[in-house]
Amino acid sequence: MEIIHLREDFIKLGQALKAAGLAGSGVEAKLVIQDGRVRVNGQVEVQRGKKLVAGDVVEYAGQTIKIES
Repeated sequence: MEIIHLREDFIKLGQALKAAGLAGSGVEAKLVIQDGRVRVNGQVEVQRGKKLVAGDVVEYAGQTIKIES
C-alpha cells in the first residue's frame, strides 16, 4: 500500500496516481480514470479532478493508495 501525505487540504485523483507512480503522465491518469478503472473508497470514479482528503483509499491496477494528513 502506497501512502500519500497531504501538503494541503486535498489532492486531486489524477495527481495522486502520478505521485504514487501508477500513472506516468497526466494524460495517462486521465485515460485510466475515464475508462472507469480507478476506485475511490470502493466506488468507480471517473472525475480526474476528484478531491481526495485524508482517509480516502484509491485502488487501481491491483495497487492501493491511502491518503493521510
